[in-house]
Amino acid sequence: MNNQLNTLTPHPVWEEEIPGGAHWSFVIRRGMTLRLIDMQGGANVSALFYNAQEKLERYNMADTLKAQHTAHLTKGFVCYSDMGRVLCSLVEDTCGWHDTICGMSDAAQVKQKYGEARYQEHRNAMHRSARDGFLIELGKWGLGKRDIVANVNFFSKVSADAQGNLLFQPGNSSAGDYVDLRFEMNTLVVLSACQHPLDPNPQYVPKPVQLTAWHSGTPGNDDYCRNFRPENQRGFYNTELLFC
Repeated sequence: MNNQLNTLTPHPVWEEEIPGGAHWSFVIRRGMTLRLIDMQGGANVSALFYNAQEKLERYNMADTLKAQHTAHLTKGFVCYSDMGRVLCSLVEDTCGWHDTICGMSDAAQVKQKYGEARYQEHRNAMHRSARDGFLIELGKWGLGKRDIVANVNFFSKVSADAQGNLLFQPGNSSAGDYVDLRFEMNTLVVLSACQHPLDPNPQYVPKPVQLTAWHSGTPGNDDYCRNFRPENQRGFYNTELLFC
């Protein structure tokens, strides 16, 4: 996997694997790209984003969707903060659909669906929820329960039928699929590799994800994501005022 990645990304700064069910956080600087890779197929990566300099500014699901006239994310779309600025842009995507509306699993749901498996008996094979993973990571940065907002679920597809029922689509992501997030602000990134809350699999089998980061630079006026939607031009302008 690593040899293949080195041919796909220019000069990776670092690479790291998040085991299935585990969680991770780090500050990704403006002008860096972070690639999330589904290593086995069927992964789900729940993600939250915060302005690293002022963490009260964070990813806003409602603004992201309404400003870009969409209900899901793929190449070209960006993730907006609640200040109308662009936290990151989806510059490449082999998966094609990333869920924005279904939230994250919590401890009660995981226990009811998969049974209880505590650390005391199962060690790293314990059953974990995305919410608990988020709380652990957020605590490292002085954040907590009140800072959890609606998240993105990378690699997962959920559609709605004519009656408005939400339908999880198994097999949306295959082994080797990836999404590249280019960061337009210095951003605290918080990830959890737990199963999607609507995943119908009755077994607790969260999949691992590989991370690769590299220096990609800042976008020009002809950038695909900047021009993907007219509203995005304003979002990039608002963001770039911070770095004048």
